[in-house]
Amino acid sequence: QVQLVESGGGLVQAGASLRLSCAASGRTVSTVTMGWFRQAPGKEREFVAAIGANEYLTYYVDSVKGRFTISRDNAKNTVYLQMNSLKPEDTALYYCAQRRNYFSSVSRIDQYDYWGPGTQVTVSS
Repeated sequence: QVQLVESGGGLVQAGASLRLSCAASGRTVSTVTMGWFRQAPGKEREFVAAIGANEYLTYYVDSVKGRFTISRDNAKNTVYLQMNSLKPEDTALYYCAQRRNYFSSVSRIDQYDYWGPGTQVTVSS
Protein backbone atom coordinates (compact mmCIF):
# COMPACT_ATOMS: atom_id res chain seq x y z
CA GLN A 1 0.00 0.00 0.00
CA VAL A 2 1.23 3.48 -0.85
CA GLN A 3 2.31 5.61 2.09
CA LEU A 4 3.12 9.32 1.90
CA VAL A 5 4.70 11.29 4.73
CA GLU A 6 5.31 15.04 4.61
CA SER A 7 7.93 16.91 6.61
CA GLY A 8 9.68 20.28 6.70
CA GLY A 9 6.89 22.53 7.91
CA GLY A 10 7.33 25.06 10.67
CA LEU A 11 6.79 28.56 11.98
CA VAL A 12 8.63 31.28 10.06
CA GLN A 13 8.44 35.01 9.47
CA ALA A 14 7.21 36.59 6.26
CA GLY A 15 9.88 36.52 3.57
CA ALA A 16 11.51 33.34 4.87
CA SER A 17 11.91 30.04 3.04
CA LEU A 18 10.99 26.44 3.76
CA ARG A 19 11.44 23.20 1.87
CA LEU A 20 8.79 20.56 2.29
CA SER A 21 9.52 16.91 1.62
CA CYS A 22 7.19 14.05 0.75
CA ALA A 23 8.67 10.60 1.24
CA ALA A 24 6.83 7.83 -0.57
CA SER A 25 6.78 4.09 -0.06
CA GLY A 26 4.95 1.32 -1.88
CA ARG A 27 5.43 2.95 -5.29
CA THR A 28 8.12 5.11 -6.84
CA VAL A 29 7.21 8.75 -7.38
CA SER A 30 8.71 8.65 -10.86
CA THR A 31 5.80 6.60 -12.20
CA VAL A 32 2.97 8.94 -11.22
CA THR A 33 2.06 12.60 -11.05
CA MET A 34 2.58 13.99 -7.56
CA GLY A 35 0.89 17.06 -6.16
CA TRP A 36 0.93 19.46 -3.24
CA PHE A 37 -2.28 20.86 -1.78
CA ARG A 38 -2.93 23.10 1.20
CA GLN A 39 -5.81 23.82 3.51
CA ALA A 40 -6.15 26.82 5.80
CA PRO A 41 -8.58 26.87 8.77
CA GLY A 42 -12.14 27.34 7.60
CA LYS A 43 -11.21 27.04 3.94
CA GLU A 44 -11.40 24.30 1.34
CA ARG A 45 -8.35 22.33 0.31
CA GLU A 46 -6.69 23.94 -2.69
CA PHE A 47 -4.16 22.92 -5.30
CA VAL A 48 -0.66 24.36 -4.98
CA ALA A 49 1.67 22.52 -7.36
CA ALA A 50 2.21 19.25 -9.20
CA ILE A 51 4.96 17.47 -11.09
CA GLY A 52 4.15 15.10 -13.91
CA ALA A 53 5.18 11.49 -14.17
CA ASN A 54 8.27 10.66 -16.18
CA GLU A 55 8.41 13.89 -18.18
CA TYR A 56 8.75 16.08 -15.07
CA LEU A 57 6.39 18.80 -16.28
CA THR A 58 5.34 21.15 -13.49
CA TYR A 59 2.14 23.03 -12.68
CA TYR A 60 1.46 25.82 -10.17
CA VAL A 61 -1.44 27.83 -8.88
CA ASP A 62 -1.00 31.47 -9.89
CA SER A 63 -0.54 32.72 -6.34
CA VAL A 64 2.72 30.77 -5.87
CA LYS A 65 4.30 31.08 -9.31
CA GLY A 66 7.79 32.52 -9.05
CA ARG A 67 8.00 31.70 -5.34
CA PHE A 68 7.45 27.94 -5.08
CA THR A 69 9.25 25.17 -6.95
CA ILE A 70 8.23 21.52 -7.03
CA SER A 71 10.80 18.84 -7.78
CA ARG A 72 11.46 15.15 -7.31
CA ASP A 73 14.43 12.96 -6.47
CA ASN A 74 13.71 9.53 -7.86
CA ALA A 75 16.74 7.98 -6.17
CA LYS A 76 15.29 8.98 -2.79
CA ASN A 77 11.68 8.42 -3.88
CA THR A 78 10.89 11.89 -2.59
CA VAL A 79 9.02 14.95 -3.86
CA TYR A 80 9.91 18.44 -2.66
CA LEU A 81 8.26 21.83 -2.50
CA GLN A 82 10.71 24.70 -2.14
CA MET A 83 8.85 27.73 -0.81
CA ASN A 84 10.50 31.14 -0.97
CA SER A 85 9.27 34.62 -0.04
CA LEU A 86 6.61 33.15 2.19
CA LYS A 87 3.58 35.27 3.00
CA PRO A 88 1.07 35.06 5.87
CA GLU A 89 -1.54 33.91 3.36
CA ASP A 90 0.58 30.81 2.70
CA THR A 91 -0.24 29.60 6.22
CA ALA A 92 -1.94 26.21 5.94
CA LEU A 93 -1.61 22.48 6.42
CA TYR A 94 0.25 21.22 3.36
CA TYR A 95 -0.53 17.82 1.91
CA CYS A 96 1.34 15.63 -0.53
CA ALA A 97 -0.79 13.48 -2.83
CA GLN A 98 -0.44 10.85 -5.53
CA ARG A 99 -2.54 11.25 -8.66
CA ARG A 100 -4.79 8.38 -9.70
CA ASN A 101 -7.21 9.80 -12.25
CA TYR A 102 -6.34 11.60 -15.46
CA PHE A 103 -9.74 12.49 -16.87
CA SER A 104 -9.69 16.12 -15.72
CA SER A 105 -7.42 18.94 -14.56
CA VAL A 106 -4.27 18.21 -12.57
CA SER A 107 -5.52 20.70 -9.96
CA ARG A 108 -8.68 18.78 -9.03
CA ILE A 109 -8.72 16.96 -5.71
CA ASP A 110 -10.69 14.06 -7.19
CA GLN A 111 -7.74 13.22 -9.45
CA TYR A 112 -5.70 11.99 -6.47
CA ASP A 113 -5.99 8.87 -4.33
CA TYR A 114 -3.27 8.61 -1.68
CA TRP A 115 -2.64 11.50 0.70
CA GLY A 116 -0.12 12.15 3.42
CA PRO A 117 -1.15 13.35 6.90
CA GLY A 118 0.10 16.87 6.18
CA THR A 119 2.73 19.22 7.57
CA GLN A 120 1.89 22.61 9.07
CA VAL A 121 3.32 25.81 7.63
CA THR A 122 2.73 28.99 9.61
CA VAL A 123 3.97 32.36 8.38
CA SER A 124 3.87 35.32 10.76
CA SER A 125 3.80 38.99 9.76
